[in-house]
Amino acid sequence: MNWEIRKELIRSEQPSSVALGYFDGLHRGHAAVIKEAVANGREHGLVPTVFTLMQSPRVVLRGEKPNNIITLDEKLGILRSLGVERVYLIDFGSIRHISAESFVSRVICGCFNAKHISCGFNYHFGEGAKGSGEMLEDMCRGFGISVLARPRVTMGGEPVSSTRIRGCILRGDILQANEMLGREYGFRLPVVHGRMLGRTLGTPTLNQEFPEGLVVPKAGAYASYVEVDGKKYCGVTDIGVKPTVGSDRIMIETWMPDYRGRELYGEEISVKLLDFIREEKKFPDTAALRDEIIRNGKKADVIFQSWLKAGHTETEE
Repeated sequence: MNWEIRKELIRSEQPSSVALGYFDGLHRGHAAVIKEAVANGREHGLVPTVFTLMQSPRVVLRGEKPNNIITLDEKLGILRSLGVERVYLIDFGSIRHISAESFVSRVICGCFNAKHISCGFNYHFGEGAKGSGEMLEDMCRGFGISVLARPRVTMGGEPVSSTRIRGCILRGDILQANEMLGREYGFRLPVVHGRMLGRTLGTPTLNQEFPEGLVVPKAGAYASYVEVDGKKYCGVTDIGVKPTVGSDRIMIETWMPDYRGRELYGEEISVKLLDFIREEKKFPDTAALRDEIIRNGKKADVIFQSWLKAGHTETEE
């Protein structure tokens, strides 16, 4: 499968089927939009394409701090796994003043060479977000471009949204966040050196620095799985500032009770959260901390084994 990332609005020589959106989190609703564009592209011989942005418009227009659900690298990896062959990854500041009419004529038609557009039910475009889905369909019709706005995806009677998922992550409700995402929430980050405290306690941990620009999960311990060389291992992941020993930044520390492999320092390792176990707390000493880690490990293993029995495999397909 071809794979290409374009950071400038370079004209596509091949006609394309394009999904439009910022796609923060790439939840079930976003995936439906993208899969529709990919399916249409394959059916009609068009390049499956995604148009997305390097940063949220809210960061540029309102000065808000980035509060993403996944990193950019993770977003691109998921897009590729969904069958996307080309991504236009554009700096929002470079297009913020393009009118809705120019966006259709110059970008969708002139740059993407689009024959089909897929977007969400609430998609807006153009300067000031003045362009609506209905306007998009009307404007594209004049260029012979079909438009399909996907209906909202709901769960529990409410729309699936990035805002709702962020709320779940902040509360530690990882089960619901995972359900709305359609996959396990987590991180793929480099392993860094820590204080080696876990090693002295007999519970060596995989240490990762929490990246800037992401929504910060509720501090505490989580049942997780860690993927190493295609195999999934049960994990206990602690997210926070380590109040017992102290830390000047948020860290992700994961103990894998059954892992006996090589050192992983410097490697990018995937840690996915399955459920919340307990809130962050300070222990009277390191012995009490060790006992709690062991207890958490037993709880995590029950959750992990149940997760496997639910149909998840131990190795990647």
